[in-house]
Amino acid sequence: MSRPASYDREKALQAAMSLFWVKGYHATSLKDLEQALAMKPGSIYAAFQSKESLFRATLDRYSAQMEADLSRLLDEAPSALTAMQMHLESMANLTPCDRPSTACMLVKSLLEVAGNDELHDFVTAHLDAVEGRLTETVARAQAAGEIPGDADPRRIARRLQTYIFGLKVQAQRETDPVRMAELCRDLASELSHVRTG
Repeated sequence: MSRPASYDREKALQAAMSLFWVKGYHATSLKDLEQALAMKPGSIYAAFQSKESLFRATLDRYSAQMEADLSRLLDEAPSALTAMQMHLESMANLTPCDRPSTACMLVKSLLEVAGNDELHDFVTAHLDAVEGRLTETVARAQAAGEIPGDADPRRIARRLQTYIFGLKVQAQRETDPVRMAELCRDLASELSHVRTG
């Protein structure tokens, strides 16, 4: 009979995710992980096999949280188009102090691991999944008549994903909350004027 884990896996993953999000994969040392997870090196390797495996698990966690946030918004909003607009407008409330970074962990990771094909593909797969979820949302708005029927949902989803990632970076540098809110509203309103072609 195996021994039960003597650590809180969810708490450890959350701590590791915050650490990787701030410092990045390469700059995060084993000492950093020991301190953040309050675990000895042997325990970290027993629980997660390797630093890379732990990093992948934190990216899975981050992506799952993004998916849950979008699903919750879709469930609460009166329509798919409104949900997408609300999501963009919510970026005005991002502040560096209430999270490791306002910038997307997936995008930061993609830029960092460009020389590692396996990790690059792993991060890209997560980004593709986000785009796929957004494409489904756009298709729902299209089916409801909120977006022209001959528009390309994937193309709109790519634009929306670019808006989201760009706003997260902008939130890191913007010091004027009014200007940030205006930018978010401007991009959200563009979704109401989608053109075909």
